[in-house]
Amino acid sequence: MKIGSEFHKELFCQSFSESHIKYEPEELPWPQLDGVALSRIRSIPFWQEALNTELAAGSKIQAYLPLISDPLVYEAVALQGEEEARHGRLFQFMIQHYGIETTGEPPAKLSDRTEQNFIDFGYGECLDSFLGFGLFNIARQSSFLPESMMSIFDLLLQEEARHILFFVNWVAYLQVSRGRGARVFRAATSFWNYARAGQRMMALVGNSAEKNSQNFAATEVSVFLDGFNVEKLCYECLEENTRRMSGFDSRLLRPELVPTLAKVALFSLRLWTKSNLSQPKEKFTT
Repeated sequence: MKIGSEFHKELFCQSFSESHIKYEPEELPWPQLDGVALSRIRSIPFWQEALNTELAAGSKIQAYLPLISDPLVYEAVALQGEEEARHGRLFQFMIQHYGIETTGEPPAKLSDRTEQNFIDFGYGECLDSFLGFGLFNIARQSSFLPESMMSIFDLLLQEEARHILFFVNWVAYLQVSRGRGARVFRAATSFWNYARAGQRMMALVGNSAEKNSQNFAATEVSVFLDGFNVEKLCYECLEENTRRMSGFDSRLLRPELVPTLAKVALFSLRLWTKSNLSQPKEKFTT
């Protein structure tokens, strides 16, 4: 399949539309959480950021839609906008349903660079989703929350997987249509945009940590982070990313840069660990 062709466009747009699942957030099987689980979900410090991200996503997509002239692409992007708005409603319902305290801080105002806002959002979502896949797996393995609750988050993450698959194919199609489809150019553009997304993520994490440093109790952290290390995070991110991406048409592009960097990091960490273990222990005498 030729990237940027009409067939490519039809494939990634139709695959996205046909995999849409209809549901309303308030009609999902929200479980009744006991004291421990309720305390844990209330203590997670990033619900306000998650809500604002989804609300801002919907606004970015709505602002970008009038600039799309292709009917098929327009329909798919509009559907993504509906799903992002639904994610916002899901977080709003969850916050209210479980009595989660948030700051009430509104999303940041959008810049007037409408297309770049949408592109920034797409690369940010690719990075967020890859990390989210791994963290979700670790939380699920540790039984941090009941499986009935994790199943709802699983539905959310699968929609994010669809979004990033659509995005990487759309942005490649866009670049080809503008005469910038050479693989080396697309790779350089991705690297630059991912770097910017990483900077935004670090700033957001730092801001969230500063605001919520006292909210996530040490006992709750210890449950979630039991045996946690960077090597485990890289492994779980890669495993879950592979599993989720395997369910889509093999002809479609997948996000490549972040998984590749994670593979390099994982290989390096394992090599470093192996090297340390193979070194003879020093003997101390008194």
